[in-house]
Amino acid sequence: MLCYLRMHGAHLACNARVWHRHFLMDVMQLLPHSKKDAKLDTKANRQVINEVAEIKGCTNALFFEARKHQDLYMWMAKSPAGPTVKFHVTNLHTMAELKLSGNHLKGSRPVLSFDAAFDEQPHLQLIKEMLTQVLPDPDKKKATKDSMSLVEVGPRGCLNPIKVFAGSFNGSVLYDNANYVSPNELRAALKRKAQNKYSDKVDSKIRRTEHLRNNPMPRNELADVFKE
Repeated sequence: MLCYLRMHGAHLACNARVWHRHFLMDVMQLLPHSKKDAKLDTKANRQVINEVAEIKGCTNALFFEARKHQDLYMWMAKSPAGPTVKFHVTNLHTMAELKLSGNHLKGSRPVLSFDAAFDEQPHLQLIKEMLTQVLPDPDKKKATKDSMSLVEVGPRGCLNPIKVFAGSFNGSVLYDNANYVSPNELRAALKRKAQNKYSDKVDSKIRRTEHLRNNPMPRNELADVFKE
């Protein structure tokens, strides 16, 4: 599913699977002036997103990429010149899952909160600036609501930065997260752990059998007292 979102010049696209589409629909509900279209082929050149963003008159682009029906990645780009940040989206919960009592308004504005690390590390400074541009809070906007309380409505998710590229969906790598571990590697490690668990269980059973053979229990003299 390919979705366009024009919110202060932001374009959103997605090739998500069914479960990820629920998250995408939640995002579309939280952001005004959005519409959806056909699904974007992941094998196609991502430069197509820049072309669509230009046609829509957008200067920012978000692309949600689903892999293996379970892994979700988010590309956040400044179109058409860049830069681009690639995130791995984890711990995702949709509005339907959370069932929170809050009620949002399409005219309400986003609230962005950053800790001190976003002012100290260069790649986090870049991410902070890009998020501020994608989710701006214009002063004295007509649709802005006054005297509104902050209530969580969802969805929830964690964005783990993977790489920062100089261009829009391409270009040289400006930042590479050395601590990032791909979902494939995590699943392979869990599989190896499960295999080792079974082999450890077999070895433990063999050792127990050998121990009982080498250390037989002494015969109890009272074992036959009540036998005829």
